[in-house]
Amino acid sequence: MEGLTSLNSLPTSNLPISKLAQDIQDLRNLGKPVEISPAESLDETDGVEFNSLLKQALDAVNSRQQEAADLMTRVETGESSDLLGAMLASQKASLSFQALVQIRNKAVAAYEEIMRMQV
Repeated sequence: MEGLTSLNSLPTSNLPISKLAQDIQDLRNLGKPVEISPAESLDETDGVEFNSLLKQALDAVNSRQQEAADLMTRVETGESSDLLGAMLASQKASLSFQALVQIRNKAVAAYEEIMRMQV
């Protein structure tokens, strides 16, 4: 048993346990369906336009990617030893980007279908 390392001698992350548990729960919830309100509940008087929603989504994906890059840079330079937090942020950014690409693909397909319609 000389080759085995005890749990007490393993390096620990600077990430609090509650934050780690929340990150794990967030990753578990990524694949679960989300309840979406019906389209008829949105009125034009709500003041929410498609372009502003799209810009908010782009900004959210961009901020996640920047946060992940910043955390990875800190780990690479030795400023932080929170590799787990950096990897979680990287995966969140990756999943957000993949979802954004799928939304873009659906929007392009819808546009192309509208353009093929005969008037």
